[in-house]
Amino acid sequence: MALNLATLAHSKVITMSNFQKLARGLWCLLLLTPLSSLAANELNVITALSSSDPMYQGLLAFKQGVEGETQGEISVRIFVGSQLGSDNDILEQAIAGANVAVLVDGGRLAIYQDEMGILGAPYLATGLKQIRQVVTSKTFDTWAQKLSDNAGLQVFSFNWWQGERHLLTHKKIDTPADLAGVRMRTIGAPVWLETIRAMGATPTPLGWTEVYSALQQKVIDGAEAQHPGTWGARLYEVVSHITKTGHINLISGLVGSRDWFARLTPAQQQTIRQQALLAGDYASNLTASSLQDYEQKMRAEGVQIDKVDLQPFIEATKQTYAVLGYSQLRQQLQAELKLGATTNAEQGVSDVD
Repeated sequence: MALNLATLAHSKVITMSNFQKLARGLWCLLLLTPLSSLAANELNVITALSSSDPMYQGLLAFKQGVEGETQGEISVRIFVGSQLGSDNDILEQAIAGANVAVLVDGGRLAIYQDEMGILGAPYLATGLKQIRQVVTSKTFDTWAQKLSDNAGLQVFSFNWWQGERHLLTHKKIDTPADLAGVRMRTIGAPVWLETIRAMGATPTPLGWTEVYSALQQKVIDGAEAQHPGTWGARLYEVVSHITKTGHINLISGLVGSRDWFARLTPAQQQTIRQQALLAGDYASNLTASSLQDYEQKMRAEGVQIDKVDLQPFIEATKQTYAVLGYSQLRQQLQAELKLGATTNAEQGVSDVD
């Protein structure tokens, strides 16, 4: 029997909101359903970020690298602003074997592979160099393999650094005590929720594309984001203060379907991984070099950007590791970071980017 969308939309059972979700789901299904043998080697890459974000430039580099190295055997399409659904929606499609990939943080992956969640834990590592060391380690490779085996998700690379997350509010914040009663938008994953709760605010999960209107209408009192994301979503228009807490060092990965990846030749698989790593480094370096410029532009728009004493925030969020069962894992990673720093020093490698 044919599906009559108009009838469904006006029925008492399906609301307009559900109708819109259904319509978008059908569109995605049509868009992603293979129409020829060539579609097996087509990859649709989705991000919630805007085309002004350094991550988008990295995705363009990934597209160019993959299509060039495979001489067009694999084509890559990029969709910004969550055009094909939320990050969680895309992950579910990838698990089902669809030819999709999404730029996603470790917190969202924790429901599939618990250790991944620590990548979004507060004050885990400092800056790009340290967090990259974590996600290119043998320890991380073990997590990625478990993610593939248990959930059907394939990590192409996890070195896409988006910068440190800061607080965006309607008022000045100096200490965690100032966050009492503040409804703070964050990602709806355990590590993010517990971090914001430990900082003193009330964590409020909300889709990224909804944050602007929620801040504008005072549905929420604040948000937390990295500078490129804040700029790309124009959140500087609807907040008055940015407090540089740097509470989460945001590293993301390009993650797709294990089943789709398995259909590629070994040479194509190597190309996907290699180009994802190269593009991630490219995007990360663009982020690092652009942070000061973002601050200058947002100050020019009238936002007050403040540095604060980080120690009270560091102390307040230490409990997050115990609450989520990450204390031992944190000690392991910190030991590996110290070992890496010692090795670099012995080899004369600078810790400065």
